[in-house]
Amino acid sequence: MLDPTYVRDNLEAVQTGMTNRGLNVTAELQQLATAESHRRRLIPQIEGLKREQNSSGDQVARAKRQGQDASHLFEASKQRGQKIKQLEFELDSAERQRTVLLEALPNLPHSSVPVGKGAADNVVVRTWGETRKFDFEPKAHWDLGPALGAIDFERGAKIAAARFSVLIGPGAQLARALINFMLQLHTTEHGYTEVEPPFLVSSTTLYGTGQLPKFEQDLFKIAGEWDLYLIPTAEVPVTNLFRGEILDGKRLPLKYTAYTPCFRSEAGSYGADTRGLIRQHQFDKVELVKFAAPETSYDELESLTANAEKILQLLGLPYRTVVLCTGDIGFAAAKTYDLEVWLPAQNTYREISSCSNCEAFQARRANIKFRPEGTGKAEHVHTLNGSGLAVGRTLIAILENYQQKDGSVEIPEALRPFMGGKAAINKS
Repeated sequence: MLDPTYVRDNLEAVQTGMTNRGLNVTAELQQLATAESHRRRLIPQIEGLKREQNSSGDQVARAKRQGQDASHLFEASKQRGQKIKQLEFELDSAERQRTVLLEALPNLPHSSVPVGKGAADNVVVRTWGETRKFDFEPKAHWDLGPALGAIDFERGAKIAAARFSVLIGPGAQLARALINFMLQLHTTEHGYTEVEPPFLVSSTTLYGTGQLPKFEQDLFKIAGEWDLYLIPTAEVPVTNLFRGEILDGKRLPLKYTAYTPCFRSEAGSYGADTRGLIRQHQFDKVELVKFAAPETSYDELESLTANAEKILQLLGLPYRTVVLCTGDIGFAAAKTYDLEVWLPAQNTYREISSCSNCEAFQARRANIKFRPEGTGKAEHVHTLNGSGLAVGRTLIAILENYQQKDGSVEIPEALRPFMGGKAAINKS
């Protein structure tokens, strides 16, 4: 959530930021300004009436001591009490309206984010690796996986529904190897602490990271009286580890990594990327989450992105790093880098990781603060997150980039210790 004080004092800058995101929120900002103005008028009125109410007791006592009729004082106190209740109701209504309006506003883009309307306006900042030249027609993973006995799309749909799949034999082994490889690198070399969070979270938790109330249609909710949802990403439970807490600033940055399955309804993406493993309702991911001081959070974004890139480099997978434009960044993000891996069968780069700095947007919703020197006034921490990496898409990239003419798939050298020394997946 945006800082209501900042919004109040910088309406023009907020308007510009939202316009750069491709949003017309003029009416909403006017409503917000009206609610804020009403709220600011009400607060001193209520405080003044409460002071009068507190002093009326002394007046009544004095009148009684002097043998005077205090009935008019009682009546005035009664009317004052009713007025206070009325104004408090108006204040509560104004504050609820302000909160609802603020909840619907996305984060403001950082000044370094390029202005643009959509994906076509994203900017490539670097590329890594040489794309392989094949002496045969490379196959797509949706053909390679079944031929190797590694992926079964039909049985996934039979068991659940479309956009579910089953990893079998070498496919399941490869996914497990990737998870272990990623976690080991991030914990032993990149300094992250591993977390195994719940895979079900409450609405309060989802509110804290910005999925609720705006994106409820993208979530899978548990039936019945449970206030629980399947997680769309480990970012949600891990960021909420410190909800409602004040951190010791001397310990920042805090760095966590977690493997979880992720569940997304993919509402609004009907017909897009339905073939293969690109866009599934259930997929595995290793997530990176940081809690950082505001003055260092953009340095931490660069290092988090580099940590995700290191996985691709060690696996020898060509990729490019793209900074998303204002019209393409997510709801909670102030700045995002996407890592896009090369898929030869599709002859294109596809997203495999998004690394974002949300600044204080999530921390304000989840009430996560820190004291800069361990003491003093608490302020909101900056939260960052990124995929390090999406397991299914990494598996896709290995199958397509390391495929051989005979239909087998070579295992990247860095991954072989996690595959029991296996150097290749052969056709069954």
